[in-house]
Amino acid sequence: MAEIETQLAIKPTPPFVQQLAKKLRRLESSRYFPWALLTPVLLFFLIWNIIPLLWLLGLSFYNYQPLMGRPASFVGLGNYSDMFTLEPIGVWSAFGRTFVWMLMTVGVETVFGVLLGLLFWRSTALRGRRLALALMFTPMLAAPVSVGAFMALIYHPTLGVSNYVLQQIIGTKIDFLGTPGLAMPAVAAVDWWMWTPFMMLITLAALGSVPKAELEAAEVDRLSWWQRMRHVVLPHGKYILMLGIILRTIDSYKTTDLVFQMTYGGPGNETELASIMLWRKAFDSMNMGWSSSLAVLLLLTAIAFTSVYLYILNLGRQGR
Repeated sequence: MAEIETQLAIKPTPPFVQQLAKKLRRLESSRYFPWALLTPVLLFFLIWNIIPLLWLLGLSFYNYQPLMGRPASFVGLGNYSDMFTLEPIGVWSAFGRTFVWMLMTVGVETVFGVLLGLLFWRSTALRGRRLALALMFTPMLAAPVSVGAFMALIYHPTLGVSNYVLQQIIGTKIDFLGTPGLAMPAVAAVDWWMWTPFMMLITLAALGSVPKAELEAAEVDRLSWWQRMRHVVLPHGKYILMLGIILRTIDSYKTTDLVFQMTYGGPGNETELASIMLWRKAFDSMNMGWSSSLAVLLLLTAIAFTSVYLYILNLGRQGR
């Protein structure tokens, strides 16, 4: 018995391990330990965010066109004034189309996302619910560039499946991406297919934050469905839902890849969002100074309406 206990006895810790443990404990108690953890993140943020942003801001004050073979020349606010004097119609039209795109995509995705979220929230006993949820979330996993190329092929007036079906039904074909008035809704429909599940996921998270005790109390009090939504569900879930709307608005505002792949801003300027105009000025015309000033204006606009969202969100919390 004594031999067994001796064999099972814990071996003493080697001295170098003890010294290493003491040094780690000393490091954890040091006031520099948090900075040691934050330094890699701060360096990454500085190299990939701050420095390019400062470079972009500085370039917006120069007239720089690499293909002209001339060095960059300082023009001050000239690029910003040119946007509103030389090309005011094009810039404002691009911003107008961008805001129409935002309302068209985020609005529809929010409405249908909330409806689908309520449907799946109330159908916990439905067979195949988990499989249906998994299948509905798959569009979000696809890259927008690949989705745009695939959907452009589906919309193709000659080779597309959609026009084949239309010809069988109504006997004619429609060039969705080449017809003014149809191109924007056609591209928006693809965005609805991709991101409505995201708003449904946000809705399910918002509904999951509602305390079950309050729902049971509302059921005992025999409140109607609308009264439960208004007085129980909405006060708890509106902040999570607002966060989802903010994220989708920011993402919709900077949409480039999907529209670029499907229409390249056409037909004409029908789907030329501000981001597409930025691409054309920067990489087609190679006017880096002017396009940098447009990028700065896009950034400031995004910060402005995001601040409005956050102000409304904080105002609702303070008044609660």
